[in-house]
Amino acid sequence: MAAAESDREVPSALCTEFLNFSVKDTASKWLQVTDLYKEVYHHLARYVPKIYCLGPNLNPQSEDLLAQMLLQAPLEWYLCGEDPSTGLAKLEQNNQPSQLCGHVFKVGEPTYSCRECAADPTCVLCMQCFLGSVHKEHRYRMTTSGGGGFCDCGDTEAWKKGPYCQKHEPNISDSCQEDPLAHLSTDMIARCYNVFSIVLKYAVDMLTWDKEDELPPGLEPPDRSDTYYCMLFNDEVHTYEQVIYTLQKAVNCTQKEAVSFATTVDRDGRKSVRFGDFAFCELAKSVIVRNTSRQSKPLRVQVMHSSVVAHQCFALKALHWLGHVIGYSDALRRILCQVGLERGPEGENSSLVDTLMLCDSKMWKGARNVYHQLFMSSLLMDLKYKKLFAIQFAKNYERLQSDYVKDDHDREFSVTDLSVQMFTVPSLARMLITEENLMTIIIRTFVDHLRHRDLQGRFQFERYTAQQAFKFRRVQSLIGDLKYVLISRPTEWSDQLREKFLEGLDTFLELLKCMQGMDPVVRQVGQHIEMEPEWEAAFTLQMKLTHIISMIQEWCATDERVLIAAYKKCLTALTHCHSGFTDGEQPITLSMCGHSVDTIRYCVSQEKVSIHLPVSRLLAGLHVLLSKMEVAYRFPEQLPLSELSPPMLIEHPLRCLVLCAQVHAGMWRRNGFSLVNQIYYYHNVKCRVEMFDKDLIMLQAGASMMDPNHFLMIVLSRFELYHIFSSADCRKRYNRENANKDVVQQNNTLMEEMLHLIMMVVGERFEAGIGQVEGCDEIKREILHQLCIRPMAHSELVKALPENENKETGMERVIDCVALFKKPGVTGRGLYELRPECAKQFNLYFHHYSRADQSKAEEAQRKLKRQNGEDTALPPPVLPPFCPLFASLVNILQCDVLLGMLGAVLQWAVEPSAGHWSESMLQRVLHLIGMALLEEQQQLENSNEDNDVYFNFTLKMCRPGEAPSNTASVLALLENLQNAPHLEVHKDMIRWLLKTVAGIKTMRERSASTSTVTASGSRGQEETACDKDKAERKRKVEMARLRREKVMAQMSEMQRHFINENKELFQQSLEELEASTSTSLEHSPTSSDAALACVGPRRSRPREKRQVVTCILCQEEQEIRADGKAMVLAAFIQRSTVMSKNRKRPPHDPKRYDPLFMHPDLSFGTHTGSCGHIMHSHCWQRYFEAVQAKEQRRQQRLRVHTSYDVGNGEFLCPLCECLSNTVIPLLPRTKSSSSCEQPGLGQWLKTSGQQIKAMHSAHRKLQPVSTVEETVEEECPAREVFTVDYIPTNPYSSTIKEMLTTFGTATYKVGLKVHPNEQDPRIPIMCWGSCAYTIQSIERLLVDEKKPLFGSLPCRQDDCLSSLARFGSACWTAACQPTVQGHFIRLLAALIPDPQVEASPCILDVDMLHLLVSVVLSYGSVHSQDSSGLSVDAVQLHLFHLITVAHMVQILLTSGPEEVTMEQESGEAERGEEEGACRLYNTLRTRVGSSLPEVGSGWHLWRCVKTGILPYLRGAALFFHHLNGVPAPPELHALCPGQWEVLCGYLSLPSNPLQLFHSQQELLEPLLHGWCTHPGVQQTLQGGGVLVRFPRESNSLIDLPDDYSALINQASSFTCPKSGGDKSRAPTLCLVCGSMLCSQSYCCQTELEGEDVGACTAHTFACGAGVGIFLRVRESQVLFLAGKTKGCFYAPPYLDDYGETDQGLRRGNPLHLCHERYRKIQKLWRQHSITEEIGHAQEANQTLVGIDWQHL
Repeated sequence: MAAAESDREVPSALCTEFLNFSVKDTASKWLQVTDLYKEVYHHLARYVPKIYCLGPNLNPQSEDLLAQMLLQAPLEWYLCGEDPSTGLAKLEQNNQPSQLCGHVFKVGEPTYSCRECAADPTCVLCMQCFLGSVHKEHRYRMTTSGGGGFCDCGDTEAWKKGPYCQKHEPNISDSCQEDPLAHLSTDMIARCYNVFSIVLKYAVDMLTWDKEDELPPGLEPPDRSDTYYCMLFNDEVHTYEQVIYTLQKAVNCTQKEAVSFATTVDRDGRKSVRFGDFAFCELAKSVIVRNTSRQSKPLRVQVMHSSVVAHQCFALKALHWLGHVIGYSDALRRILCQVGLERGPEGENSSLVDTLMLCDSKMWKGARNVYHQLFMSSLLMDLKYKKLFAIQFAKNYERLQSDYVKDDHDREFSVTDLSVQMFTVPSLARMLITEENLMTIIIRTFVDHLRHRDLQGRFQFERYTAQQAFKFRRVQSLIGDLKYVLISRPTEWSDQLREKFLEGLDTFLELLKCMQGMDPVVRQVGQHIEMEPEWEAAFTLQMKLTHIISMIQEWCATDERVLIAAYKKCLTALTHCHSGFTDGEQPITLSMCGHSVDTIRYCVSQEKVSIHLPVSRLLAGLHVLLSKMEVAYRFPEQLPLSELSPPMLIEHPLRCLVLCAQVHAGMWRRNGFSLVNQIYYYHNVKCRVEMFDKDLIMLQAGASMMDPNHFLMIVLSRFELYHIFSSADCRKRYNRENANKDVVQQNNTLMEEMLHLIMMVVGERFEAGIGQVEGCDEIKREILHQLCIRPMAHSELVKALPENENKETGMERVIDCVALFKKPGVTGRGLYELRPECAKQFNLYFHHYSRADQSKAEEAQRKLKRQNGEDTALPPPVLPPFCPLFASLVNILQCDVLLGMLGAVLQWAVEPSAGHWSESMLQRVLHLIGMALLEEQQQLENSNEDNDVYFNFTLKMCRPGEAPSNTASVLALLENLQNAPHLEVHKDMIRWLLKTVAGIKTMRERSASTSTVTASGSRGQEETACDKDKAERKRKVEMARLRREKVMAQMSEMQRHFINENKELFQQSLEELEASTSTSLEHSPTSSDAALACVGPRRSRPREKRQVVTCILCQEEQEIRADGKAMVLAAFIQRSTVMSKNRKRPPHDPKRYDPLFMHPDLSFGTHTGSCGHIMHSHCWQRYFEAVQAKEQRRQQRLRVHTSYDVGNGEFLCPLCECLSNTVIPLLPRTKSSSSCEQPGLGQWLKTSGQQIKAMHSAHRKLQPVSTVEETVEEECPAREVFTVDYIPTNPYSSTIKEMLTTFGTATYKVGLKVHPNEQDPRIPIMCWGSCAYTIQSIERLLVDEKKPLFGSLPCRQDDCLSSLARFGSACWTAACQPTVQGHFIRLLAALIPDPQVEASPCILDVDMLHLLVSVVLSYGSVHSQDSSGLSVDAVQLHLFHLITVAHMVQILLTSGPEEVTMEQESGEAERGEEEGACRLYNTLRTRVGSSLPEVGSGWHLWRCVKTGILPYLRGAALFFHHLNGVPAPPELHALCPGQWEVLCGYLSLPSNPLQLFHSQQELLEPLLHGWCTHPGVQQTLQGGGVLVRFPRESNSLIDLPDDYSALINQASSFTCPKSGGDKSRAPTLCLVCGSMLCSQSYCCQTELEGEDVGACTAHTFACGAGVGIFLRVRESQVLFLAGKTKGCFYAPPYLDDYGETDQGLRRGNPLHLCHERYRKIQKLWRQHSITEEIGHAQEANQTLVGIDWQHL
C-alpha cells in the first residue's frame, strides 16, 4: 500500500519544482560556469531520481514528459544557444542530407538484394529505395530482416551498378568533399563538444556501472531513500515456462502478470519484479535463485537501489536523445563520432566507444540495442569515422570474440554482429588486412578456441560436452567474419597486401593441417562398433570452411605471384603432413603386363583412413589454377613441379575414394551409421566441391605426371584387386578361385567402382584448367545430367547445384540453352525439361550421380530412345580436349595394364560359368572402350598433316595376348559377345562399338591412301546395314501396335458379351442409379405436353419408383421404405459464417436464444454436408461404438489427438475417410393425395385463421391452468374437419424414428453449441434452418461458379439436399406435436398478424427463404389433423406466394436511391411490370412515410425487384424440387437465355411476380399495412438496425496484393496489440475479414471456454464460427484452423516466376499472386470444405495431429 501512496504524492512534490524551473535560466547559468561537467552532473543528481523509478510500475509517459522538460530541454537550449525549436530547425536547413540511406530494419521488414549488382548478399535495400532503384527490373532476392541491419542505398562499394535510388541520387552541384563542420560557428562547435562529451560519458558510466547500491562520484542524490528494485535479467538458458512458474512463486503474482514479466524480460533484457525495502526485495531474489538453480545456472537477479535504476533509465534516454539530435545535422554527427573515439586517459583502447564495446557482454539486452543503434546512426553513417571505428573494432577483435563466446545471448544482441557492416566494405576489408593483419587475427582467434587436439595435433571432437558444443557453435561466427573479409576479390595487389594475405594463408594452412587426417576410421571386423563416433562437428567445420577455401583459391587466381607462393606453401604443408604418415609402411614392387612400379604396402580395409584431407585438396585446387592461369607454361622455372612426387600426391585421395568403394561394397557395415553419413556428405552437393571433386582432380594431377601403367597398378593395389588381374592367366584362373560368395560379391563391386574411377579420371574435363572449357560449361553439364533423370522444378535444380559464397549457382545464365520451361496448373509446380538436342551429351557414368540417380537416368534415357525409335545404346559423349598440363591423361586409355584388365573382364563375360563378373562391370568396360574410340576419332578428325596422331587404340585392341597364353584380342572378344544370348541388353552398345571401330579404320585408311573409293564403298555398306537395322526396328514397333489393338478389341467384345448375358443384373443396378440421383427423373413427366411445376396443385407427379441402395458396411441391398430398416448418409454439420453480411454481431447466448427467425444478414448459420455414402443405421451404430471403444483404449495408451474428436460424435466415413459427425436418415418421398378442393387465397386465409384459433385454445388447455376465466370459443365450422385432439399415427419404423432423433439432436447441439437434449423445442427449428442455409449456400456456389441451377451438382450434394428436405418434413413426427404447431403459428404470424402472438419480428428482420422452408416443413404437423381434404400442395402454393410478396416488399423497402444510369427503352410487357413496381412502391411510401426516398424510374424499381428476388426463387426451386421430387425442366440444366420465365413457370408463378400482389390487392393491402407499420421497419430504415440490401453479394476472401513484399511490409509495421508497440513475431492475416493478428505468442493468448488459446484460434470463433483461413506472412503459408484441435498448413497462393511456392521464404525469389490458386482456396471456403481438407491432411500426415493448434 505504501508504494501506492508514495505514487500519489510524487506529482505534487514535483509540481512545485516544476513550476519554479526555467529551462532558459538553467541553460544561461550553464553558459557562464567554468566547470560545466560538475554542474550538469549536479543537475542530473538532483532531478533524475525525482523523475524516474518512484514506484513499482514504471510509468513511461509521464516520466518521458518530465525528463524532456527538466533534463533534455536545458541541454538542447545550451547546445543551440537559443530556443531549440528555432536553433535545431536552422541546423536542419543548413544540413546537406547524407547520400547513405541508413534506414535501420525492423524485425520482419522486407529487404531486397540484387543478384546481378550486389557486391555480396549482405548488400540490401529497404522497400522504398528498392522501388525507386534500377534493381527492381533485375533478378533480385527478397527476404525478411531479422532486425538490426541497415539499407545500403547510396554506398558505392556495395553495388556494381545502380548504387543510388531516385531519392538518394547525389546532386552534381554540391561538392561532396567539403567538411560539414564549416557551416557551424566555433563556439557552437565547442558547446556541442562539451554537451556530447558530458552526456556520452554519463551514459557510458551508468550503463557499464556494476555496483548495485551506490552511484558514480558526482551523482550521489541529496537525500537517499530505502527503496530497492528486485531486477530480473534475461538469459538464453531458461524457458518461458520456468520463468513464469518461478515468478508466480517468488512474488505471488497471477499467471497473467508473470507472462507479462517474462515477455518484457525477454524483449528488454531485464524487468523489475518487486519494489520495496532491501529485505523485501532480497527475499524475492533468494526464492528465484533457489528455484532456478537446480538444473542449470540460476537466473541472474540483482537487488538494485532505485536511484541507480533511475540513472540507468535516463542513460538509455540520453543515448536515444543523442541519436535524435545528430539526425538534424551531419556536423553534429561528426562531433559525436569524434567525442566517442577520442582516447581516454588510460591510453590505447580507452575511448568511450571502446569502453562500451568491451563491456558489451556485461550489459542487458535493452542497453545493448540502444547503443548499437547509436553506433549505426553515427559511426557507421560517416565514412571517415567508419574507418576509424573499424580499426578500433579490429584491435579489440580477439577480446570481443572471447566475450561473445562466453556470453549466452544470441549474436544479434552482440556488438560482434556489427562486423558485417565493416568487413563487407571491400576498401575497409583490404585496409584492415594490410594495416591490422585482420585475416591472421580472425583465423588465429578461431584456432585458439578449438583446444582439443590428439597427439598428432589434429582436432579431436570426440568427447564433446554440451558446453563445448555450444562454444563450438559460437566460434563458427568467426568463419562468417572471415568470409566477409574475403568476399570481394582484389583487382590490384600492393606488395603489402600480398605479404599480409600470404601471412594469413600460412595461418590458414596451420588450421587445415589440424584438420588433415582428423577423425580417422578403422574397419570393424567381427563385431559391430559399440558407440557411434562423433563425426558431425568435423563435417560442420568442413562445410563452414568450404566457401573460405574456394575464396582463397579465387584470391590466388587474381595474382600470379601470390598463386606461385601459395602453391609452394601448400606443397610444403602437405609434405609436412605426409612426413608423419609413412612410418612402418613396407615398400613393395608390383609388376604386370611387362611393367613394374615401386610403392608401399597399404590396405584401406585394415589401417586407419580419414576422409578429411583439406591440405591436399587445396593443393589440387591451386594445381588446376596453374594450368588455368597458364602460370605452369610461362614460369615453369619458378614452380617446384619437378620435385613433386606423384605417388605421394595421389596416396591419400586414392585411399579416400577406395574407402567409399568399400563402403559401397558393404565391407564396412559394422562401422555403423556415422561412416555412412560421412560418405554421404563427402559426395553431397554442400561439400563435394572441396572434397570429392578435389580428390578426383588430385588423382588426375598425379596421373598426368606418371606412367599410366604405374598409376593403374597402384590403383589396383589400393583397391585390393591387384592379385586378381596380375596373375598371368587371370582370365581363366580367377573363375575357379575362392568360392566364398560374399568375397566374390565384394570384389565385383570393387571392380565396378575401380572402372568407374578410371572413367572419371580420364573423362572429367569440365573444370576450366583441366579441359579446354568455359566456366559455364560445367554448370550446363550439371543441369543437363539432373534433367536426364526427370524434369525438375527450379528449386530442385538449385538444390542439386553447388552454391558459391554469394549463394549463387550461376544456373540462370545457362538454363535456357539446355532446358525448356513448362508452366504449372492449379496444383504442382513449373518444371524444366531437357531440350531434345542435348540428350546426346548424356554420360551414364556422370561423376555426381548417386547409384539411385544413375539407374533412374539410365531408365529414362533408354525409354526416350525407344519412343523415338532409336537403338537403346547409351554411348559415351564426345569430350572436350585436355589442357596441356593434363594432356597425358588420355594415355591411360591405351596403356597395356588397362587393355589387360578390359580383356580379362570381356573374357569372363564370354564364358559366364561362375558368377565372378557382373553385367554392370561389362557395361563399364564397354563404356571405357567407347571413350577410347571416341578419343581416337576426335584426334583423327582434328589432326592436320604435320602432327601425327599418337593415340592408336584400334591398333592395340586388335592385338592378341602375349605368348604363352595367346588370349584373344579385345576386338575378337567383342565380336564374340555380339552374339552371346545372355547379353541381350548390351547388344546395341556392342554394335555401336564395332561400327565406330570400322569408321575409325576407314578414316585411317583415307588419311593413309589418296584413293577414297574403298572408303565410300565400305561407308555405303555400313549405311545399308544401318538402314536394315532401322527398317527391322520399325517393323517390330508396327507388329507390337497391331498386337495391342487386337487384344483391346478382344477385351471389349468380352465385356459386351458379359453385359448381354447378365442383362437383368445390369438393368437393376441402372434402376437404382436412376433412383438415387434425382436428375434421371427429368425425362418422365406424367404428361409430356404440360409444363413442369414443382409446387402447387398443378405440380407434376412423377412415377413412383422403388429406391434401392446398398450399405457400404455390410454390402446388403435395402429398399427405402417408411416402415423398413433405416438407411443413413454420413453427414457433417458445422456452424458457418460464410454468407454473413454482419461479422460484428456478437454470438448469441445458447441457453436463451430463439432461432425461429433468421435475420437476412445470415450472420450465423448451420451447414450440413455429406460425402454421400449410405449405411444401415444399425451397421453405423456398431461402427461408431467400435470407434469409441478404440478411442478409449488409445487415450489410455497414447496421449495424442486424432484427426477426429469422438467426444463430439465425430468419426471418419468408413469408405472415404471423410470427417463426419452425424448421419441423416434417408426417407421415401411423402405420398400426397391430389385433392379436389383447391381454395383460393381468401378462402385459405380464413380457414387457416380458424385452424390457428382452434390450436391456440387447444394449446392453452394443455398448459397448467393458471387463470380461471377460460374464454369459451364460439363454435366454428373448422371444428368438424380439423380435429385438434386427433393424434395421427406415426408412419415411421422405430429405427427411422431413432435416426430422426439422432440427426435432429446433432444439428441442435452443433448449431447452438449446447449439450444434446432430445426434448428441446428448438430441435426442429435448427433442422429447418440448416436445410435453408445449405440450400442458400449451394445456390450461391452455383452462381459464383457460373453453373446451371440443376444437373451440375455432384450426386453427394443432391442426395444430401433431398435427404435434408425430406427429413425436415418428417422431423415433426419425432418432436412434440403442439410444439411444432406453436412454431408454425409464430412463423405464420410474421406474415398474417395474429393478436395472440406477441413480439413478431418486423419484415426487414426475416430471411424469407428460411421462413419459406420452416413454414412449409412445419405445416405437416397441422395438416396431419386436417381431414377437410385441403391439399398440402394448395397450402404450399399459398404460403409460397405470400412469402414471395413479402420478399418483394422487403426488396423495395431496402432498394435504396437509384443510380444514375441510362434509361433503357422498355417493351410493352416490361412497361406493365415497371408500372406495377411503381404502384407497389408508392403504396409502400404512403405506409412508411418519409423514410423511403421518392423514385421516379419504374425501370430502376423493376430491375431491383427482378435481380433481388432471383436468388430466393432459385433457392425455392431447389427446395421444392428436392421436397416434392419433381424433375427440373431441361432449360434449367444449362445456362441459356429465358431462364427467368422457365423458373417462374416451374414455381407456378406469373412471370411478373408483382401480379401476385395486384391480383389479390384487397386481401393483401391489410397485410401490407401490418408489415409496414411495424415499429421495427421505421427504426431499421432510419439506421437503427442492420439493413441488408438484395440481392446479397456473395462473400469472397479479402483481396490480396499482387506482390508479396507489400504484405511483408504491412506485417512488419504491425505491432502486437497487447505488448505496447512490440513487434509481432508471427503476424498472421485472416483471409476472411482482413484482420492482422499476433499469432503463436504468449502475449496475445486469451481464454476461450476455460482454455488458453492463441490469437488465431480466438479469432476463428469470433469471425468464422470456429473455422479460419489465415496467411502466415513471415512463413508464406496458409493456415486452416477448425475448432481448437484441428489445423493444417496449405500451399500459399503466391508463386515465384518458376511456378513454385516458397514456404518459409527460404529461396527469396519475388512472389506474385496466382489468382487460380487463390480462387481454389476461396472455393474450399465457400463449399464449407475447410474442415474436411484439414481432416484429410491430418490423416495423411500424422505429425500435423501432434501440433498444438490452439496456441497459434
